[in-house]
Amino acid sequence: MKRPLLTTDYLDRAVTLYGDDVGVIAEDGTEFTYNELNDRINRLSNALLEWGVEKGDRVALLSPNSHRFIETLYATMQIGALFVPLNFRLQPNEYDYLVDDSSPSVLIAHTGFTEKVDHLKETTAEAGTSVEQWVAYDGAAAGEGWHGYEDVLADHSPEKPDRPDLSEEDDATILYTSGTTGDPKGVVHTHRIQHYHALIHSHHVEFEDDDTLLWTSPMFHINGWGHIYGLTGIGGTHVILEQFDPGTVFERIADHDVSYLGGAPTVLNMLLDYYEDADVPSTGEKPVRVETAASPPPKSTIREVEDELGWRIIHAYGATETGPIVTTSNSQRKIEQGDKYDIINKPGFATLNTEILVVDQHGEPVPTDDETQGEVVVRGNQVLDRYWNKPDETHRAFHDRRDGWFHTGDIATWDDNRMLTIVDRKKDVIISGGENISTIEVQDVIYEHPDVQVAAVIGVPHEKWGETPKALVVTEEGSELAEDELIEFTRERLAHYKCPTSVEFRDSLPQTSTGKIQKYELREEFWDDEEKNVG
Repeated sequence: MKRPLLTTDYLDRAVTLYGDDVGVIAEDGTEFTYNELNDRINRLSNALLEWGVEKGDRVALLSPNSHRFIETLYATMQIGALFVPLNFRLQPNEYDYLVDDSSPSVLIAHTGFTEKVDHLKETTAEAGTSVEQWVAYDGAAAGEGWHGYEDVLADHSPEKPDRPDLSEEDDATILYTSGTTGDPKGVVHTHRIQHYHALIHSHHVEFEDDDTLLWTSPMFHINGWGHIYGLTGIGGTHVILEQFDPGTVFERIADHDVSYLGGAPTVLNMLLDYYEDADVPSTGEKPVRVETAASPPPKSTIREVEDELGWRIIHAYGATETGPIVTTSNSQRKIEQGDKYDIINKPGFATLNTEILVVDQHGEPVPTDDETQGEVVVRGNQVLDRYWNKPDETHRAFHDRRDGWFHTGDIATWDDNRMLTIVDRKKDVIISGGENISTIEVQDVIYEHPDVQVAAVIGVPHEKWGETPKALVVTEEGSELAEDELIEFTRERLAHYKCPTSVEFRDSLPQTSTGKIQKYELREEFWDDEEKNVG
């Protein structure tokens, strides 16, 4: 028998089997059973339908972690529309492209971020912005032209709307990358892709219906790595954390008996630093698992997390385009057979029904010697369908070195266990605190300064963030440009996490015969005594 794999299957199972159980604990402590959550989802779906949202239309959400994020995702998808989560950390002008590219007919926003898109609302008529309905969590506080989210729900029926005829091949979501090689790319995942990824990811992180997940990772990151589906369908409990704070994390772990959380190594280090000076419990009654991605945690961090906090680390790797997760280090057999901390430190090997290769420039697999470098390519049911409105980029992604495989752009080695070690980014991406930063984007802004002649941005080691942007600059003759002046110049034009934290002025930068700056030479100066692992 063949049935379509839909994202809504996870919600439906939770309502059917766990309807009277608490499914979500909101930021303010309000508890919602899965039945209550479903009623709110249906109310929002009915509002969207009343506003004319149809199958294939887009609904955008600008929000930190919230129970309303879960509601908007399912309310959008069950009527066949595409859910478009937006990074709430961007600058106002950075939303212009995202809204223009995805053309949502409805935009919902946390009230603390409505000012970032108000300029789009004000110019709707003359600029041709697609958004017809604007919804804020607190409409009165957001101001004129914004519906109140709770008012919208109160005005509409909790009855389940008639769902359109959905196919597993229908588009479910558009997830924007960080724009590391130019404009952000909209990654299109179908219902099948999101559903399938949630299945395998839930297995590898060992979800059960008594699990309680604390949302320490941003939900807008690839729809919460798929846990909005997986944990919901399994019948676990979501505990919302709107803004990361170490003290609040430990408080909620104890209060709600949290058993699972996620976070970049930066998050782990912040939690360890807090725990060292605070007299707080690190667990409730249940043991805690923590999944980490982005830069791999140093072995010393892994030891501290496991020895001091008593948590078990699961390291994974992937990308927006791949579900995200395509590898995992969660292998008890491999850990028992080898160096535990060496195994956990690696991004791991392929997840269930996923194919991973590390290939040379001709598309052939490199030796599994943990030394020879190549590009990571992937095949699997969780890999993207296409880039939104970018057919050429889509073709290149699947037909570069090896035909029919998705090319991640990540350079890696692999060992005889076929476990990856990510050693660099093909496109010079900086990963700082779990956020991808395009050096090209930052350089373009620096070049806008009239005193800058040549500039290169690289990632350099940072104790807290793993790595951080550093600008190396040659100024125009006679310039008196100062470090703090240039940093402030970028902070006025970019999201602050993208901006250089240091600037070094030089007489020249190493270049090839064609004028291309040799960044690898610059990086060697700063990473010579450090492990450069980005995964």
